[in-house]
Amino acid sequence: MVEIISGEKGKGKTKALLDKVNASVASTSGNIVYLDKNQKHMFELNNKVRLINVTDYPLDDCDMFLGFVCGIVSQDHDLEEMYLDSFLTIAFIKEDWQLSHAFGKLEEISEKYNVNFVLSISKDKESLPECMSENIILSL
Repeated sequence: MVEIISGEKGKGKTKALLDKVNASVASTSGNIVYLDKNQKHMFELNNKVRLINVTDYPLDDCDMFLGFVCGIVSQDHDLEEMYLDSFLTIAFIKEDWQLSHAFGKLEEISEKYNVNFVLSISKDKESLPECMSENIILSL
């Protein structure tokens, strides 16, 4: 499953994402990964959550990012949940077609490998592609 927290920049999406990931630690038996564009939230995350700073790796487009996600999934058979903060930034998404493409690929990965994704996207609910509207769990 791919879930979305949407809203314009500065509306509190990261706080909601951090609350959700920390709450899920108690109910998840597998591993949890949190992808971000920096280490800023390291001390706000439960120590059982693996924080990965995407900017530490030489990625520069959406398909490279999706390959990076697949690499993480392939190396951790106990991975249950993956949280992607600042999704548009870390996935190098600039156009709506790229967002639809990435979303579709994440749905495929989720279904095939049984990993749940939660994305923080800096866009209004109304600005997201139609294919994503059913997956919005919180709109700020």
